[in-house]
Amino acid sequence: MHWLSIIIIGLASNLDNLGIGVSFGARSTRITPLSNLIIAVLSMLATFLSITSGEYVSEYFSEALGNAIGGCLILFMGLWSIRAVYKKPTSSVSMDIEANVLSTASTDTGYRHVLRWQESVWLGVALAINCIATGFGAGISGVNATFTAISVGAFSFITVAAGMQIGNRMSKTWLGKHSDLIGGLLLVGIGLYEIFI
Repeated sequence: MHWLSIIIIGLASNLDNLGIGVSFGARSTRITPLSNLIIAVLSMLATFLSITSGEYVSEYFSEALGNAIGGCLILFMGLWSIRAVYKKPTSSVSMDIEANVLSTASTDTGYRHVLRWQESVWLGVALAINCIATGFGAGISGVNATFTAISVGAFSFITVAAGMQIGNRMSKTWLGKHSDLIGGLLLVGIGLYEIFI
């Protein structure tokens, strides 16, 4: 597993987070740095644990077979994400999560709502689930758990913050509407990369 794979996994695992940030920003709901950090840490933990599990399983496979199996799992996750986009075109995973959490967050008073840290825990858990299967497949391929978890956590923090800041501009563009599709395509690409390279 190469550094390029680690970076792409970090990015692909967090495009839903970008959609979340965009949606909250578009509705004038602020995700504080503390809440954002909680979300990032939960994603890091889920990634590290799933990769470690994948590494344990990899002890029973050769490196080449492990790369192929891990690549196939990542490829499958990408194809599944793409399938979900076309099966449910009017709603994405990120939009569903955002709607559920925002219904609670929007009860705050004032023009700009604030997502409380307690609410960010539930949001973080929901987003961290996206990292588990990808991390498991990456672990079988031999990815470094620590660096990949850091990559996922860093991209989580960056994408949520960036999405929130530019929500009003991005919410109606192709990037904001198709984060699931883009994430799926990136996972397909890295899956093929791990299988054949």
